Amino acid sequence: MLKIQLVGLLTMLRKEWSRLFRIWAQTILPSLITITLYFLIFGNFIGTQIKQMQGFRYIDFIVPGLIMMAIITNSYTNVVTTVFSAKFQKNIEELLVSPLYPSTILLGYLSGGVLRGFLVGVLITLISLFFSPLSMERPFFILVTMILTTLLFSLLGFINGLFAKKFDDVSIVPTFILTPLTYLGGVFYSLSFLPPFWQKVSLFNPILYLVNAFRFGFLGHSDVPVELALFILFFFIIILWFLCLGLVKKGFGLRL
Repeated sequence: MLKIQLVGLLTMLRKEWSRLFRIWAQTILPSLITITLYFLIFGNFIGTQIKQMQGFRYIDFIVPGLIMMAIITNSYTNVVTTVFSAKFQKNIEELLVSPLYPSTILLGYLSGGVLRGFLVGVLITLISLFFSPLSMERPFFILVTMILTTLLFSLLGFINGLFAKKFDDVSIVPTFILTPLTYLGGVFYSLSFLPPFWQKVSLFNPILYLVNAFRFGFLGHSDVPVELALFILFFFIIILWFLCLGLVKKGFGLRL
């Protein structure tokens, strides 16, 4: 039975891998172009006027946040669109009648989000080297934060995919929740630049912790305790994993 689960998981992973590169102009290229424009406009053009942020060149300060923003968006978008498309095209029913465990099905879908988020993150990191000679103070910390973030937002994308009833439902969360939280999550500024009241409000934004943890891996600087950031990552991953697993076992939202 273990062999069947492994074959099923690898098959789903191969499907996600082939889809990612088959439509690379939709899955990979847009993020590379968008973030490159951010590097140019906010880093080179505006950044030369701002000079420094927390003792770092402005372009150096915002690069980790911009990479994290792309990782979050791609991980989430990949899973929510894949799950909803499978429901819409009715091919998810083939998985439901297969001998695959719910955990295997869940891992199969999550693998696509983790793969896409990680790949886009690596490519944008390479592109950023043309704009900022990043030092990467703690490479292992960067790697762990990146993988955990892709997993977290893949889980969130999976939940959105289950609840989505129509195509419009797929874009509601990224547009009205993820994007505002990301822009207000310290990507373009340090928390210390905000008035005391808004500093306290920002502490309730979970993306603030992810951005700062990632920035800590590159620059060795964080506006929040990195231990707390890692705890938040692990905590939400565990909660969302069991939530998603329970929804799959019940078959919730797996059919339109």
